Amino acid sequence: MTAFGAQAQRMLVPRRPRWSFFESLIRTLIIVCAALAVVLSSVSICDGHWLLAEGHLFGLWQFCILPSQTEPHCLRDLSQARVPGLALGMVVARSVGTLAVVAAIFGLGFLMVSQVCEDLHARHKWALGSALLLVSFVLSSAGLLSFVVLLRNQITLLGFTLMFWCEFTASFLFFLNAVSGLHINSLTQPWGQLRKL
Repeated sequence: MTAFGAQAQRMLVPRRPRWSFFESLIRTLIIVCAALAVVLSSVSICDGHWLLAEGHLFGLWQFCILPSQTEPHCLRDLSQARVPGLALGMVVARSVGTLAVVAAIFGLGFLMVSQVCEDLHARHKWALGSALLLVSFVLSSAGLLSFVVLLRNQITLLGFTLMFWCEFTASFLFFLNAVSGLHINSLTQPWGQLRKL
């Protein structure tokens, strides 16, 4: 094959459009913020102690009584907290919270792969990753909401622990990164690909 033929063949191979520096910077920031949200949410779910109310510590995994002098007494049987539906409700809250982290990890993976791969599907992978982050936002919000609804009679604004606010922040970051990711993808979509859709 001649040099001219090799060059012509390279020109026929479809290549991913080059991203500008500004676009690459924004996409990198979205990935970093999404990774931070995954870490915050993971730590919050694993710790699980979200509410301190009247000498009791309510969590996703256990319920603790905090006497004034002795060590905390924690029980994994949440029915002993004497809050109607708490045991079943916490199963739902921690399940959707865990699924939110899993969906976010897959979404983050798609975002990262879209940045390093050199094919025409990079933007589709980015859009899929952003959509998974949106799913993570819905799931983590459902977990937070179910926790708040179950313990609405014990809630005070100052009673929420740092772990609860970590999950709240992670949920907000999931939403912000998902919407930002989808928006920048639509803004920078090449006109040729828009006509094909």
